Amino acid sequence: MSQELYELTWPGKREAVIEAGRPSDKTLRPCPELSRNFDTTQNLYIEGDNLEALKILQKSYMKRVKMIYIDPPYNTGHDFIYRDDFSQSELESQESFNLFDESGARNFTLNNYRENSRANPRFHSDWLSMIYPRLKLARNLLSDDGVIFISIDDNEAANLRKICDEIFGESNFIAQIAWKARSGRQDSKFFAVIHEYILCYASNANSFIAGGQVKQDDSYPKYDNKAQRFYKTQLLRKWGTNSRREDRPNLFYAIKAPDGSDVYPMLSDTKEGCWRWSQDTMKQAIEDGRVEFQQQANGSWIAYEKIFAPLDGEERTKKYTTWIDDISNGTDTLKKLQIPFDYPKSHELITRLMKMSNVNDDSIILDFFAGSSTTAHAVMILNHEDGGSRKFIMIQIPELCSESSEAFKAGYKTICDIGRERILRAGENLSGDTGFRVLRVDSSNYRNVYFTPEDLTQEMLDDLIENIKPDRNGLDLLYGTIAGLGLSMSLKYSCERVNSFTVHYYGDNEIIACFDGNINSELVKYIADKKSSCILFRDSCFGDSNIMINFEQIIKHYAPDSEFIIL
Repeated sequence: MSQELYELTWPGKREAVIEAGRPSDKTLRPCPELSRNFDTTQNLYIEGDNLEALKILQKSYMKRVKMIYIDPPYNTGHDFIYRDDFSQSELESQESFNLFDESGARNFTLNNYRENSRANPRFHSDWLSMIYPRLKLARNLLSDDGVIFISIDDNEAANLRKICDEIFGESNFIAQIAWKARSGRQDSKFFAVIHEYILCYASNANSFIAGGQVKQDDSYPKYDNKAQRFYKTQLLRKWGTNSRREDRPNLFYAIKAPDGSDVYPMLSDTKEGCWRWSQDTMKQAIEDGRVEFQQQANGSWIAYEKIFAPLDGEERTKKYTTWIDDISNGTDTLKKLQIPFDYPKSHELITRLMKMSNVNDDSIILDFFAGSSTTAHAVMILNHEDGGSRKFIMIQIPELCSESSEAFKAGYKTICDIGRERILRAGENLSGDTGFRVLRVDSSNYRNVYFTPEDLTQEMLDDLIENIKPDRNGLDLLYGTIAGLGLSMSLKYSCERVNSFTVHYYGDNEIIACFDGNINSELVKYIADKKSSCILFRDSCFGDSNIMINFEQIIKHYAPDSEFIIL
């Protein structure tokens, strides 16, 4: 008699566990033409199956991500469930194609493989097998003080909680947050459902420090995120006696508003006044962040002095609650951006979660069910508000938009098209890094050269002289190497022409590479003299093995500490 255990299990769990540890044979291919500020941005937008993308990111981002937010399919009976390409035995393959029900009994009714219908006898199992390996891989990316937030509804909330207890550890459970996401679902059978859940787990609860919510203060009602101080405001122009221009003509001058326009101390539309400060004092106050501009309905600006509360005895924060009822969904935001998308999350919600997770101003935030890129939008807004340099990584499968949808009619073929466009439009009026580097999950850069002897012919041997696929360029090869070396995929990139050759530079001298054929000793000396950490060539750069050996000696002489790699 087998020993009974307390555990969550389902048909297919064994394969889901194996899949989480199975290495990827895919690569990330750069798409500069779809990117914004490809060479310099530190943000990533990855198109492709998030399971493969997470595997590729393991070495480069292990324990580097401060916060993960995901909004996976809720398994409502109409959700698309990722059909992962598992390598299975015949019995397991039959199980995967729904020939068995939850209890293990054979079932001969096949279901739609794109929609996880409630008629599917493996309704819960398919969803659990989809989410398990992705969360397992995501855990590896979280920093020691990192945290993950997962949106879910009642359909899988209980199962997701058990899965997270297993993957992240029950002791690392932080909270189950209730979010009032809508005014009421009157089509519910019994009660109007007005909430969803957001599960929160830490990588290590002993290292996680939650953020604090700013307390309201009647005397100093405003809060400066950058200074982390409460403040109140008062007019910068003089009032009362001696407040006219003719009273203090040296205090009548222009200062620049946020939009670059000139602001003067006006008593009315036509009557000129004066400032309370000299030009030097005003300049220093603006530099110190002690001046606030407020735009009026007619477009004009009024300048105010920011008066900060005293620090002594000031209690600035309180704990966030696990009930959120003051943030709606993101429909209105996308309407303003003129982007059609159903049921978007609010960037205000993600901003709240970032503050709850106490993200630093240079943290990495990951979302591997990116959808319309709400998380990217939230990161850019928070950076704009407090001058931070947080980075985002968005991952989204290029799911096709229905031809009957408003998105398709507006010219968007895939969800990725919508997500990228949202980042572009949202970033137009924001400061900071609003670019993104598009990378696409694709097959390996290398040709399949593994054949049994009886399958090989002389013609095939001739074709196998070149091991790189013919459609791959230098950037493809560079990024394939970056993932293998475990370097960040958002370091700065540049290239230059040296004589007739293209030389690629990555990071602060991390990699220098050339993939052109028939390179000469002058180019090799030029590259070696840069003394990069890694010097990268492809096999076809050299005419024959003797030339390659000769060039290797040149590199050893000029750059003895550089790693020399040949693809």
